[in-house]
Amino acid sequence: MPGRINIGRAVAGGLLAGLVINIGETILNAGLMAPQLESAMRARNLPPVAGEAIAGFVVLGFALGVMAVWLYAAIRTRFGAGPKTAALAGAVVWFFAHLYPSASMMVMHMFPRRMLAMGVLWGLFEIVIATIAGASVYRE
Repeated sequence: MPGRINIGRAVAGGLLAGLVINIGETILNAGLMAPQLESAMRARNLPPVAGEAIAGFVVLGFALGVMAVWLYAAIRTRFGAGPKTAALAGAVVWFFAHLYPSASMMVMHMFPRRMLAMGVLWGLFEIVIATIAGASVYRE
């Protein structure tokens, strides 16, 4: 039926988007930002991010990908199918998943601003690219 979201395709595209997100987060957090993240956690007397926390982040990355592609599927009838709409959906998800929480942490001085800003900027590209990749799988 036209106008209905194809849940199977949204989940399949979302899992692809989640894979892109998880790869991006691994590059950022275990590679580029590892020393800053370790230092920030140590300064707050928190344990290093490992094991159970990493597993949780991986699950959340896939869930974020599914939600991004679901949002794309939900708005494509209004904005048209394609990468521009996928980028718009990705930008909305980025706002709620990266910008808003990081801005809140900046205001409360929870983590170094430079580290948070790098995560927000990285997240913009990561989520938009992931949503475009996932949307390429989606069909009604």
